[in-house]
Amino acid sequence: MSRYQLATAGEVEEAVRATVECCEVIDLHTHLFPPSHGNLMLYGIDELLTYHYLVSEFFMIAPLSITHDLFFKLSKREQADLIWEYLFVKRLPISEAQLGVLTTLQMLGLEDYIKSKDLNAIRAWYAKQDPYQYARRVFKIAGVKYAVMTNVPFDEDEAKYFRSDDNGGDDNNNISSNKYPIPTFLKTALRIDPLLKGDWGTICKCLTLEKLPHDIEGCKEYLRIWARRIKPMYLMASTPADFQYGPHDKPRQEGWPSATELIDDVMIVIAKELNLPLAMKIGPWRGMSPDLNPCGGGDGVVVADVKPLRELCFKNPDVKFLATFLSRVNQHEVCVLAQKFRNLHLYGCWWYLNNPSIIEEMTKMRVEMLGTAFTAQHSDCRILDQLMYKWKHSRKVISNVLVEYYLKLYKVGWSLTQHDIVTDVNRFLGGSFEEFMNK
Repeated sequence: MSRYQLATAGEVEEAVRATVECCEVIDLHTHLFPPSHGNLMLYGIDELLTYHYLVSEFFMIAPLSITHDLFFKLSKREQADLIWEYLFVKRLPISEAQLGVLTTLQMLGLEDYIKSKDLNAIRAWYAKQDPYQYARRVFKIAGVKYAVMTNVPFDEDEAKYFRSDDNGGDDNNNISSNKYPIPTFLKTALRIDPLLKGDWGTICKCLTLEKLPHDIEGCKEYLRIWARRIKPMYLMASTPADFQYGPHDKPRQEGWPSATELIDDVMIVIAKELNLPLAMKIGPWRGMSPDLNPCGGGDGVVVADVKPLRELCFKNPDVKFLATFLSRVNQHEVCVLAQKFRNLHLYGCWWYLNNPSIIEEMTKMRVEMLGTAFTAQHSDCRILDQLMYKWKHSRKVISNVLVEYYLKLYKVGWSLTQHDIVTDVNRFLGGSFEEFMNK
């Protein structure tokens, strides 16, 4: 790699753009699954068209005669037909979610089908794809080194794929009998939302499945068992809209431990014991619009209280925290927090923030306040194909931002080399995450 000084502003800009374009990124939070997980692995045009962003956009303009109840009784293909007709044929598809579908198809080489608006031809193309080979192709096109899944032991539809099989399998090799193993480009994360929700009822049902006592010790052992099974990179949870932490936090029901007790006596204890970071996703309002819940689109946004994260970082300096907030309003405050606590790492533009205009704003603020000590983006993909468009769109915005700041550095006389640029860009796109994890 060249260590010669970049001689002109043009060379600096070219080096930044080329490096962002070809950098192999680390996607540190997704909802993807491997082929071994059957129907949980989502891909294809009908999945793309019925993703909750587009379903919500459809209902903004659909005739009132198409009720939510009527729509969700249709097959996925029929739902996709409606969304294609109303959002792609009758209107120009200019929203980020609409453009994302078209960018995906373009990256797959299906431009002719885009021009002819031939939805059935696109379906026929997808029908020929082998799931495992297609997954490998998507990761290659997207330029993703590996992505971290979200694995929920409290959801039996997911948990069953990691349980011991009936043919002598064990917790260390629990899916060896499946047709496809988990590929190396997918890593695991152990999601523990019921703890932060104080949902002791759900926890106890799962403790029963593992024949564990319904107490704090049983809950800790449950996490140990699942950590052995899936070998997660980190523990993670998304907070409820009314999340509290501290003396004012009350149990959800009489006789249950509070979320604060579960955090302090279970989550923090296991994180320290197993040396696992805690990834917190803060700010969703679950089920804000219940009519959209069947597609996972009923959730909204709240401006979150940053104090719980501040208290956790302060009280537990020997625990690493990864954090991302859903509301744009929270971003400045949490940047200041990340400046002050070396055990906190900010990552990504999550969910409703994953729009180019907001990605640009947030990335600029983070560069100005945190330098290279954050992770610029994660995809939050639920559908495999989204990996391509989300990273393509994000790379373009991140590249524009970084060009601006490295040109500022160049103009004040700081010498820059290709090696410098590659090192920094890699940090923004996953390297800082790995450095933080390895502290």
